[in-house]
Amino acid sequence: MKKFSILILIVAIILGVLYWRSEKKEEETPVTQEEKSYILREFECIGQKASDFNCYREYYSNLVNSEGTPEVFRDLRVRYEQNSYVSSQCHQIVHVIGYETSKKFENVADAYKEGDSFCWSGYYHGVLEGVIGRIGYDNLLTEINGICKPLAEVRRYSFDHYNCVHGLGHGIMALEDDELFKSLDTCNLLSDNWERTSCWSGAFMENVMMDSRYHTAKYLKPTDPLYPCNAVDEKYKNTCYLMQTSYMLTLVDSNFEKVFDLCSTVEKDYRNTCYQSLGRDASGRSTSNVAETKEWCYLGEDNIQRENCIIGAVKDFISYLHSDVRAKELCLALDEKALQDVCYSTVESYYKLL
Repeated sequence: MKKFSILILIVAIILGVLYWRSEKKEEETPVTQEEKSYILREFECIGQKASDFNCYREYYSNLVNSEGTPEVFRDLRVRYEQNSYVSSQCHQIVHVIGYETSKKFENVADAYKEGDSFCWSGYYHGVLEGVIGRIGYDNLLTEINGICKPLAEVRRYSFDHYNCVHGLGHGIMALEDDELFKSLDTCNLLSDNWERTSCWSGAFMENVMMDSRYHTAKYLKPTDPLYPCNAVDEKYKNTCYLMQTSYMLTLVDSNFEKVFDLCSTVEKDYRNTCYQSLGRDASGRSTSNVAETKEWCYLGEDNIQRENCIIGAVKDFISYLHSDVRAKELCLALDEKALQDVCYSTVESYYKLL
């Protein structure tokens, strides 16, 4: 369990690198009118500690236990608007909040009731990591189909249901010592095909996230940007390519044009998926900024590349902000009606999942 706890911290730090959202935007605020009058507590993460993730982790972990999770989110939303480090590290901070909250509840559904989808639903992923850590590997093999069952019973294939099973994939990777292929096999113990695929997505994302100066992933190759997606069984490829561009961008100094070119070399059936993955990264790296996301997606050399990039970006806008407002602004900003139509259609279909 000690190794699992350390991994949670590493994952939290790395998430800040991978889902880099450093620029605070003023055109859309997550803060309500009530929260604007919220008085922030005394804060120690200043000066030399202003960019020390461990300081924020300790602060929010303690706040969960002293004030409760809803109060923590009120604090976080206000700081998000005032503190550039908080806004850039928001996803991994809510991971910490979810992980700490999971200690208070016996099952995932009860912990989810305390949560918030703010910052790409990282809270829910953190809850899963905590729950799986408690269950342990041996029990996981027999209990895996029951972990997310309460959420499926409320609304099967909803965003909450997805976050649960996706988080399961992250947790399995930790228990399997980052052995990707073994983790995929464990995901396959899920009886529902949709749940298996969602679990794979968590495992593949964890594999991509593990590549950093803190940790070297076992299943990534700098000499082969498409690996492991070009080596896994056919059934895994689509899910793998939907995550892979985050790693590809790190190999080419964040050059989107080069990654578009790399995506055009993958197996034909998965090229569009690769372009959509790049759209997710365009949104993630710009803090879902309309102008920057559009600029990066327009680096695609044809409408197929640009269209799929926009699809991926729209889904990330909605997932991160838990709102369709900014996504519609992206659609309106597009120059071609055909791209606008695809954009609006994606907004409509994807937002229904929330």
